[in-house]
Amino acid sequence: MSAKNFFEYAKLVERVAAENDVAFSNDGVEPRPKIREVIFFDTAKHRLYNNSFILRRRVPYKDGFPVEKAEMVLKFRHPDAVRALETDVRPRKVAKYEVKFKAEVLPLRDRLGGYRMLYSHNAVFGANQAPTGAKLTAVFPCLKPLLKAGGRPVKLVNHTIVEEVLQDLGTFDFGSDMRSKYNVAIWRERGMHLPLIGEFAFQVKIRNGEDFYRKPLDRLMRIFVALQQRGADWISLGTTKTGIVYKLRGNLSRANE
Repeated sequence: MSAKNFFEYAKLVERVAAENDVAFSNDGVEPRPKIREVIFFDTAKHRLYNNSFILRRRVPYKDGFPVEKAEMVLKFRHPDAVRALETDVRPRKVAKYEVKFKAEVLPLRDRLGGYRMLYSHNAVFGANQAPTGAKLTAVFPCLKPLLKAGGRPVKLVNHTIVEEVLQDLGTFDFGSDMRSKYNVAIWRERGMHLPLIGEFAFQVKIRNGEDFYRKPLDRLMRIFVALQQRGADWISLGTTKTGIVYKLRGNLSRANE
């Protein structure tokens, strides 16, 4: 994998967009990729992940040095939208945080040409805000049923630090003022630089009750399915970036991803 491969895939994306009546632009795209460090925390038996929780820290780098403070995220990700929405992921003893709810569209597990949904309820805050020495259950009460007092400490998942190479490729315009940047990310294991997985992604923000989004959303789903069909050789069905990290070194998981 090289920077050249990123832009080879971008050409495929542009062809599919044009064929599906989706406007796009790559004007102003920075040709240099961004680097981020990603690590996951869990118990030895992955009790968080196996119960649909993901605890992650991410740090952006530039020229070899962190350019922002580390970001912590706790997310509950599940195919049931109501269950995801009703799970309270808000942290305690943290002055400033943000809560986000996302609907994630992924290919089907067993075949190309369709899609499935995962819903995630996320709490995001600066890692520097975590109370020193505080137990995880004191910050996130929703984890108390999984992390009994002192009996299930969390640690780095599979002793793995992920290096994410993220390349912006352009911007889609689906109409009705619905625009989205699209990018490709490669995850590799830091140290040996072992490639783990790649991901093409884009996201949009939608306000509830806005009927004029119907046609843009139809374009969005068409291009999502068409990219699977035209780029079949690039796709690994039934996988996610997080799932790949958890399954390293022969570990199994029972997550709902």
